[in-house]
Amino acid sequence: MRITTKGQVTIPQMVRDHAGLQPGTEVDFIIGDDGVVRVVPAGQGAGQKAMRLDAAIAGLRGSADTILSTDEIMALTRE
Repeated sequence: MRITTKGQVTIPQMVRDHAGLQPGTEVDFIIGDDGVVRVVPAGQGAGQKAMRLDAAIAGLRGSADTILSTDEIMALTRE
């Protein structure tokens, strides 16, 4: 296989059949801890998406810089 300049690759028919990938199927790319990339039907990678979201949130914790109190922020969200 060769990847085009647009980043496209043709998945062989035998592989599509084995994985149950039909035309129009949305897919996710899962990168394992071992660096192996898997192509799976969308939704099967939901666990990894949640882990990435958790990691992103953890990276943002404590990064807000504000002079407002918690009560003032809550009041703003309720307006």
